[in-house]
Amino acid sequence: MQAPRQIVTPFRPIPLDVPEGMKPNEFFNSTENLNDLIHNNGLLVNPENLVLYRKALGHSNEFDCSIIYNTSQTILNPLGRPVRRTQVPQDVKNVWNRMNQIMIEYMLEQYPDPGKHLVLAGEASLDATWPLTSPGVPSIRMLHNHFIVFPLDQLAQAEAAEADNPNLTDGGQHSLFQQHMRQTYRDFFDHALDLQVLKPISSDESRLELTGYPQGLPCWEIQGGVDALKKPQFWKEYDFILKGFIDFYRTFFTQVSSRNAPMPKSAYFPKQIESELLFNNDFLKTAKMVRDRCVTDAKYANSLRWQPAFKQLIYRNDAGKLIVTISQNSIGNAITELLGVVVNRAPDAEAYEKSEPALIEKLLEVRSRLIEADLGEGIATDFWGTE
Repeated sequence: MQAPRQIVTPFRPIPLDVPEGMKPNEFFNSTENLNDLIHNNGLLVNPENLVLYRKALGHSNEFDCSIIYNTSQTILNPLGRPVRRTQVPQDVKNVWNRMNQIMIEYMLEQYPDPGKHLVLAGEASLDATWPLTSPGVPSIRMLHNHFIVFPLDQLAQAEAAEADNPNLTDGGQHSLFQQHMRQTYRDFFDHALDLQVLKPISSDESRLELTGYPQGLPCWEIQGGVDALKKPQFWKEYDFILKGFIDFYRTFFTQVSSRNAPMPKSAYFPKQIESELLFNNDFLKTAKMVRDRCVTDAKYANSLRWQPAFKQLIYRNDAGKLIVTISQNSIGNAITELLGVVVNRAPDAEAYEKSEPALIEKLLEVRSRLIEADLGEGIATDFWGTE
């Protein structure tokens, strides 16, 4: 049966006390908790402040880790920290991209059969772009990537998730774009981006047979597969996708905010914004529709994400091809939900410990590859050493 899936992933409870007066999400995204993350789950760190770590609250116990750009000690203002690839210094981004390439290559080597494992890697915007009073708003605001593998038999046996599960939505922005200006959205990407490695593909090619996701998102095939990730051109184009999304989103909500507003400052593709969007009737009448509703519907206006919030990922489709996609982000959801996988984490140390040795073995193995490539030094914890 084709349907989004809902799985339960056990984890070892984290022995941390949340200070009185703080919400759990506020503390878990704090600098203090980051110190604990590194000391108890850190695997590797480099001079660029990129930290590879095991996910204590993971999505999958098959393979799951992250790389965070830890600027908590160098930029104390949370609103001043880089939260997307376009804000990362070029020297850091070069190292970041090489780490991503090695991580993805390792996952594909370990899990070569697209019929047995779902492999994905990606990131989500951590901007405070939703109302600050909403639950789930991150306070640490630091860019990080996820590297995840799910056994497909686990997903196949899992319960179907309800189609209206809030974790499978994006706050309405994606459906807004799809219902009222789908062609405008696709055309802007096609005309604005000069792509050589990435090739636009149809929903039939990008969709996973098991879950039916992604749904309605623009997707691109990585021509050349994993080898293309070793070339700077791919990562430039990966950034183009994000820049195009940011331009479209900012331009649209600028028009929602103020009728006939000028082009957003510091646009990446100003010529394409002028030709494709600011004279496009579907685009502007949709902005008017949202603006008119904001004036009369306070709850709706408060729910809007006025600044770009995104999830961008690389995943392997059923045919074994690597695909890039991007979507609007939502409060509290994860990149796995772009592919129709809802993860419910459950505290169960005994169940987690059954899969822990195999998971740690793989994480230490990929860490060795990063060290050999001069991408960092090992971190020692109570569970492993530096080698």
